[in-house]
Amino acid sequence: MSPSTASFSASSVRPARRLLSGIVATLGAMALLASGSGLAARAATVPSGTGAGAPPTSAAPRTTGHDPDLGPHVLVFDPSMSTDQIQAAADGVTARQVDAEMGTGRDALLFKPGTYGTADHPLNIQVGYYTEVAGLGQSPSDVVINGHVDVYNRCLAADNCLALDNFWRSLSNLTINVAGGVGCRATANFWAVSQASPMRRVQVNGNLSLMDYCTAGPQFASGGFIADSRTGTITNGSQQQFLVRDSSIGTWSNGVWNQVFSGVQGAPAQSFPGGGTAGGPYTTLPTTPVSRERPYLYVDARGAWNVFVPATRTASSGPTWGATPTPGRSVPLAQFYLARPGDSVRTINAQLDRGRNVLLTPGVYDVDRSIEVRRPDALVLGLGIATLTAVGGAVPLRVDAEGADVAGLMIDAGPVSSPALMRIGDGRDGGHGGDGVFGVSGVSGVSGQGKNRTPTGVQDVFFRVGGPHAGRATVALQVDADHVVLDDIWAWRADHGTGVGWTANTSDHGVVVNGDDVTATGLFVEHFQKDNVVWNGERGMTVFFQNELPYDAPDQASWQHDGILGYAAYRVSPWVRTHELWGGGSYIFTNVDPSLHATHGFEVPVRPGVRMHDLLTVDLGAGTLDHVVNDVGAPVTSAAVGVPSFVTSYP
Repeated sequence: MSPSTASFSASSVRPARRLLSGIVATLGAMALLASGSGLAARAATVPSGTGAGAPPTSAAPRTTGHDPDLGPHVLVFDPSMSTDQIQAAADGVTARQVDAEMGTGRDALLFKPGTYGTADHPLNIQVGYYTEVAGLGQSPSDVVINGHVDVYNRCLAADNCLALDNFWRSLSNLTINVAGGVGCRATANFWAVSQASPMRRVQVNGNLSLMDYCTAGPQFASGGFIADSRTGTITNGSQQQFLVRDSSIGTWSNGVWNQVFSGVQGAPAQSFPGGGTAGGPYTTLPTTPVSRERPYLYVDARGAWNVFVPATRTASSGPTWGATPTPGRSVPLAQFYLARPGDSVRTINAQLDRGRNVLLTPGVYDVDRSIEVRRPDALVLGLGIATLTAVGGAVPLRVDAEGADVAGLMIDAGPVSSPALMRIGDGRDGGHGGDGVFGVSGVSGVSGQGKNRTPTGVQDVFFRVGGPHAGRATVALQVDADHVVLDDIWAWRADHGTGVGWTANTSDHGVVVNGDDVTATGLFVEHFQKDNVVWNGERGMTVFFQNELPYDAPDQASWQHDGILGYAAYRVSPWVRTHELWGGGSYIFTNVDPSLHATHGFEVPVRPGVRMHDLLTVDLGAGTLDHVVNDVGAPVTSAAVGVPSFVTSYP
């Protein structure tokens, strides 16, 4: 499809991504063919109607035992409920959320240990926006769904179905025995998602497809994430870039631009940029340098609710669970404050200062001052993509506590510009040379020694500047502390939605790292107006990076600096002596002014300790990226839309 035949008028669709859906439809088809506080018993409520935040209905399934009050948008199922009852409740959430891309509804569907559905009467769940589906077992094998947990292409019109905007949902901690479905839908469990839609601690018995080839044919998807999981056959199909980390897989169908495997048993062999009989393009690391899995809820054999915090791993491979349980520690849910939308920040901070952890139940929280995490090993967790919205230019979340963990949250900018949406560290100890805590074996160019310590963990935390409403922020995520693990981060300056435009949703940088010994596994940063990622700290490591440069720069004079055209997707500062990245891609689509140039996608100092592996740039239909990294790599232009320029190793 050429740009002249693509329609860019749909209000909620990324224009470049919509164009590329057509470009790779044939490719996808070919790939397919080739391959606290309250613990009183309560009812699990099901919001009725189709509007976001609709009131609960009284005809809801009920939980058993003494379950925590997690609010009206958490459904807790147990195996004594009938499949029809569970199906009706899940369908109600789907109806409300499946098209609510910029809505305010938030939901969680939680399954107690047991088996749900049968081969003859399967349970089939379609997961919409802002919906979390999770098992409540200590192991994924404790919750078994016979049926499907699917994400399909979203149809904006009968002839316009795509997966490029399938964001903000999650699936975790259960087993799917793929069963049921009609016709084409019976051939796989479909997880056709793009950014901010993680799959964690899931076992899929049967085919798993990362694209929906049933709804209007194969369509592009962009930027998925799987961790700590076990699967059989995977049809990657039309995923542009994808990260699988610390998992076990069977077969994998193809690579499109690049697929990254880190510590994955059964992964395809290293083959970048691929071609010929080698397959690919694949970036394959035998181990993950440093990983910290997301904490998760579980119900033990006595019916008590807990949060399990997996231990940090180094040089890891394969899932944390299987023949032996996941290493780590268990924290009773009674030690958490169960926050609700409407709670003041003063109340939440008081609970943190008293030594409690925080579980943010589903909803949107207005935050007029920082939630401050200052206690070592403190936990701040979200359910159902709980969302913090900055009010009055506040920094919604500050973390200054060694070993703390923040997971499962969205953080939105507000109309008054915030200096940052999240800060880790107090700005006094970052970027000056840490003690090299983590000894990493089998990874070139990076080494460390010293005492063991628990890094600060951030998993599945997503940032938005614009989109659901007007928003402004100088930086989305700023890391000033040493020893931090960032795992599945999407920082997004909105390219569609409300409050979108070069002078409307202003934001300089998506991620700024000033701390030393910071590791990112799954870093997605898009559309920021200056360098999208700025890395100032020493011994940084990134496994998988995906980026789109801003679409909407009005002219070259507005998008250049210091004799450089545009800004970099990923910039390592000149004084950094040691840094390493594996599997990075940057895309350009300057549709407001197609004549714009960016000098390079990646900007790094030229020294032996700074190493870049398996990089690519791609033109999505407008603009030019002159080089991949520094002055190396062929340009990409609209003369060859969707054809990458590759650099295998730099320097």
